[in-house]
Amino acid sequence: MIKKEMIAMLLAGGQGSRLGVLTAKVAKPAVAFGGKYRIIDFPLSNCINSGIDTVGVLTQYQPLRLNTHIGIGIPWDLDRNVGGVTVLPPYEKSTSSEWYTGTANAIYQNLEYMDQYNPDYVLILSGDHIYKMDYKIMLDYHKANNADITIAAMPVPIEEASRFGIVITDSDNRITEFEEKPANPRSNLASMGIYIFSWKVLKDALIKLKDQNECDFGKHVIPYCFENNRRLFAYEYNGYWKDVGTLSSYWEANMELIDLIPVFNLYEEFWKIYTKTDSIPPQYIAQDAYIEKSIIGDGTEVYGKVYNSVIGSNVVIEEGAVVRDSIIMQDSVIGKNAVINKAIIAEEVVLGDNVELGIGNEEENQKLPKIYNSGLVTIGECSEIPSGVKVGKNTAISGKTTLEDYPGGTLPSGGVIIKAGDNV
Repeated sequence: MIKKEMIAMLLAGGQGSRLGVLTAKVAKPAVAFGGKYRIIDFPLSNCINSGIDTVGVLTQYQPLRLNTHIGIGIPWDLDRNVGGVTVLPPYEKSTSSEWYTGTANAIYQNLEYMDQYNPDYVLILSGDHIYKMDYKIMLDYHKANNADITIAAMPVPIEEASRFGIVITDSDNRITEFEEKPANPRSNLASMGIYIFSWKVLKDALIKLKDQNECDFGKHVIPYCFENNRRLFAYEYNGYWKDVGTLSSYWEANMELIDLIPVFNLYEEFWKIYTKTDSIPPQYIAQDAYIEKSIIGDGTEVYGKVYNSVIGSNVVIEEGAVVRDSIIMQDSVIGKNAVINKAIIAEEVVLGDNVELGIGNEEENQKLPKIYNSGLVTIGECSEIPSGVKVGKNTAISGKTTLEDYPGGTLPSGGVIIKAGDNV
């Protein structure tokens, strides 16, 4: 048996339904970010930068692109004979075959994987947050407090606190109360979904709670450990951390990358973010093109104008096109004289000539106002939009659309077009 001090379990199976059409065909951690990366690159890079060389990635929903992206872990130096990165989908067992039901159940179903490393500590991570954190420092803190569980927590505005698990601590940062998404929060210290467990404590809790229908850390494991007088401590983190679980937070996090002094810096030498990179040619900027304050991916050709936007690799922006305040993911084509305002365009989208996105006044989305809001236009991957159509704000389009889908050549603000076979 190979002994590891700490291994990481990275939860990457979520659908990310609040990202709407962006996650219709791909798991949230595999969604493109920052013109070059995928969301899962951030926790994976944090692991290797923190000296953690054994990571189990738990997948479930639409795992194909995630699996392809991770491969054998070469970009993160996680292609190891002992440890390294292992993708852990649900699998058929002799007694039963079941999907992961909840975050803790997913970890429980992989007890054997963890057992083979006989770790002292297990780090539990979410695959859908953008941040840089040295987990070594958190582990030192865990040891110094002789803790059973350490929960990374950060202050959030009190009006947003009910969206999170909230911890209440004493003067030593020991957790005295934990409430999962309380209606009336009594503290603004929010759990970040990053936990260090002493292995024996985690194993005991998972086995005790194995018969729960759905088993989650916030709802079940933490309260169980709390009731059994385990030593729980909050590790307060004050750096940049973003849960990119909604379209508006995903858009904001991308836009923050292009600020003059970015809040979140992708260019630091000492804490690199690693990703799988394809061998593609350099970008090409035409003579009459104009680019202002934007990120432009490799292999992208710009013939039009781009302002304050994040453009992925192998994108083509044709002559006369104007792109503002938008995210365009890899392999998409923006037609001639198209005008794009505040849009999120997924991978392999084809936009015809003279298309206008983000016109008119904001109207509430007719189908899913909680998902499609903030004035954004969201277009799912592999969609096609015919030439000459106009699309309003708070809209969503998915699939290969034709002129017939746009009465009068327009999709008004608040409208949705989802072609058969595509999910909302």
